[in-house]
Amino acid sequence: MKNFSPKILVVGTGAIGSLYGAKLAQAGAEVSVLCRSDYELVKKQGISVKSHWGDLHFTPKEVLREVSEYKEKADFILVATKVLPDVSVPYLIRPAMSQNTSVILIQNGIFIEKEIAEAFPNNNLISTIAFVDVIKDGAGSIIHAGDGRLTFGNYRNPNAEKIEQLIALCNKVEMPCKYVEDIQLERWKKLLWNASFNPISVIAGGLNTKEILDNILVKNLVRDVMYEVALLAKAQGYEISTDFIDDTISLTHTRKSPARTSMLLDFEAGRKMEVGAILGNVLEFAKEKSIATPYLSTLHALISCY
Repeated sequence: MKNFSPKILVVGTGAIGSLYGAKLAQAGAEVSVLCRSDYELVKKQGISVKSHWGDLHFTPKEVLREVSEYKEKADFILVATKVLPDVSVPYLIRPAMSQNTSVILIQNGIFIEKEIAEAFPNNNLISTIAFVDVIKDGAGSIIHAGDGRLTFGNYRNPNAEKIEQLIALCNKVEMPCKYVEDIQLERWKKLLWNASFNPISVIAGGLNTKEILDNILVKNLVRDVMYEVALLAKAQGYEISTDFIDDTISLTHTRKSPARTSMLLDFEAGRKMEVGAILGNVLEFAKEKSIATPYLSTLHALISCY
């Protein structure tokens, strides 16, 4: 483990993929990246990371236009693409998959792992949640302003050694992380935040988290949305307490730097938003369980107009 230097391919070199790819490279991994829009600049100059963990410059081992160009056998493929209907992760990563490749899926939403698990039934799939405030502020440049915790959980074909390797890499560069036995509970907990703040930030006209919570009526809406998510989590066997909801709202309101949600940043940049992963999938689950979701359904209808 001391000299462990895994081969990692990052697919989705936006803000999140760039940040964690850079930190894993700093920890000693051989990190290559799939980079299309910024290919020429990143190949020439690498990626600049301004971070509260300390600034660094990331020079990938390889910069690829297509995954098929990757000739190594990846120990890990880190997927950090947006969850969008026209993006097929299995199609993207298949050329670089080998028998021993683990997939680290760092994406928003709920019920997002199934397609990958079915496409690669014999590979280790590590579902991962990032609690992070990071933006891409230009080609080959990102700003990491807050948090950065990673939560790992085995979704398919558990591999304790691979988890240990990941945690060792994170610890080497003091990047906070943890492993949980049941990642689905953690995904429900994060959905509390994503399903409320993300669509509301857009629908309310571009508000950050503090502006949302400074308005008591909108703050009550956030809480009502979170209660609905907790109700759906309970239908799958997961208990999320009222205290946890209150703490989530309080911590969001009192954070030093108010957050602008990923959905808002995508909307303002004219990019597609992750509506399906954050709202659509959970509403399909609610329909299957015959559970009424007036707040989530209303947000979904309104955000679909944008």
